[in-house]
Order: sequence, then C-alpha cells, then structure tokens
Amino acid sequence: MSRAVKQPVGQKRLTNIAVVRLKKAGKRFEVACYRNKVSDWRAGIERDLDEVLQTTAIFANVGKGVMAAKEDLMEAFGTTDEEKICLEILAKGELQVSDKERQAQQDNLFKDVASILADKTVNPETGRPYTNTMLERALRDVHFNIDPKRSAKQQALDARFPIQRARMRLKLQVPEQHQQALLDALDAAGSVVEGIEQAGSAAVVVTQVEPGVFRELHVFMQDTTQRQGRVEVLSFAVTAAEAAAAADDFNALSLEKAAAAAAAADAAAAAASENLPEEFATRKERFAELDQLQPGWQVELSSRGETVDAVFFSPEGAKVGTFATARRQALAAHKAALNL
Repeated sequence: MSRAVKQPVGQKRLTNIAVVRLKKAGKRFEVACYRNKVSDWRAGIERDLDEVLQTTAIFANVGKGVMAAKEDLMEAFGTTDEEKICLEILAKGELQVSDKERQAQQDNLFKDVASILADKTVNPETGRPYTNTMLERALRDVHFNIDPKRSAKQQALDARFPIQRARMRLKLQVPEQHQQALLDALDAAGSVVEGIEQAGSAAVVVTQVEPGVFRELHVFMQDTTQRQGRVEVLSFAVTAAEAAAAADDFNALSLEKAAAAAAAADAAAAAASENLPEEFATRKERFAELDQLQPGWQVELSSRGETVDAVFFSPEGAKVGTFATARRQALAAHKAALNL
C-alpha cells in the first residue's frame, strides 16, 4: 500500500483571518488582521496594533501568501516602513469579508436600528412605544436599506414611517428670580410643564421636552442663571402611560405638600401673633380689609426686636410682598368681580 508523498509548501498561508485591502498606484496591498479587531481599531476601542495585525508584513495577496515587493511599497507609499504602511492601510483600506459575514453584520445592524427606534420613539397617535418586532416589520415593509458604513443611530434617524421622537422628562432647578425666564424658554420650545414646586429660594420645574431642546436648556442654565441652575434627566423617553402616571403622582404629591404647607403656615402665624408685643398685636386686625375685598388672603407676622414684618399671600398662594401691593391686587380683583 503506497502512501502519498507530501511536498513542502513554499508559500506562507494564513487562514481564519480578516483581510484589509488598499489599491494605490495601480497596485494591490493587503494586511492580515484578527477578526472583529479592525472595526474596534477604527472605532478607537483597540489601541494596541499588535492586537489587530497578525503580522506587520505587507502582502500583494494574503490568500496565496504573496508578499508585496519593496519597490512597489516605495512607489506607492514613499517608504518601506511596514508599521506606517499598515496604519495607512487600516485607515483607508477596505475590509474584506465573506458573504455570510457580511449578511450577519447587516442583520445585527438592522436589529440595532430597530432597537434604537424602540427606545427613542413612540406612536404619534397613541403616545405608546413600539416593540422591536413591530419596528423590524415596518422597516422591511418600507424597504429600509442598511448602510454598513454608517452607525445604527445615524440610520435610525432616516426611518420614514409614522413614528415620533419620544420626549425627555427633565427636572430643572433655578433660583426663584429666574423662574419666569425659564418658563418663557420652555414655552417657546413647545415643552409640556408637568409641575412647579418651591424648594426654599429655588423653583423646581418638571417638564417634558423634545430631545433637540436639551442643549438649549443646558446653555440657558449655564448662562442665564450664572451656573446656579441644575438639570436632572428623569427619563430619556416618556411614553403615554408614564406621562399619565407621573402626572397623577405629581398631583397627589402637590396636594399633600400644599396641605402640609398650609398647616405649617397657620401654626407659624398663630405662634407669631402670640409672641408679638402688645402694641403690635392689633396690626393683624387691620389686614382683615383684604378678606373683605377678596376672600382667601393670608398674612404672616413675625417680630424682629422692636419691628414687625408682614408677609402676604394671595388666594392663589403666591407671595405678594408689602401690604400696599396686596391691597392693590385685592382691590383690582374686587372691582373686576363687581363688573362681572
């Protein structure tokens, strides 16, 4: 029984590799890389060239193991430094992949696009999110083409069917004197204000905004409030169900806080009246005129040594200031009521 004689092969064969090819000066140059490392290198994830290249040798044909001639390298690149040439080929060359690999990459990219759309968009009619399966089917129905040279996020913006970018929910805190400027900016941007609260000397606004408005609001908080404002992202994508639940929670919390604040204010006012000197205790009766003009006014008195400070609150709960200002508002409301 004869055995086949194996002749030694004088070619350097490389298998299970990824080939990056660059055509320059009429010649073809290739480098042998590890699979999945070229994309990491181009994305800046991988920094070690040795982890990307199987060898720094420059080939004319990797599959056949044919090395590139030094004369061709000098003519095309102006140098024979293999590392510099490899860097240029990695940056400008075309990654060679098989049909199955290319199809697998496109399928993964297609699913990434659908996943991004599911996270960032809602149905414009119902305000509810789409599922990944629904979006994948819709993308196929409109014959959405995947571009392997663009990221999934960039391509998700090109989708053309009934979707709407979901709003972001933000919690904005600004000094009280900038509250109206913030509300004007939100109104100009078409934002939905869910609620406003007072936290000491600051105003806290919970709002829904379009994602494109976030940068403008950030600049507003930095410039207008002189870096005294604060932005907190509560949700990157608000759905209809989340918006309704948040509104119910905020309303319940606001009522609870309002009741607690009213009780605290009454207790503070009573304590302030009891602690006032006798010669100032009668001043509170003078403010009853406000209730006659417009019911619902509140006044808080506090003693500071020999002086008495009065703080007025309108029936809507807004802090007004001096008695003269409060009386003018109450008088105006009284006249308006008579004209009705």
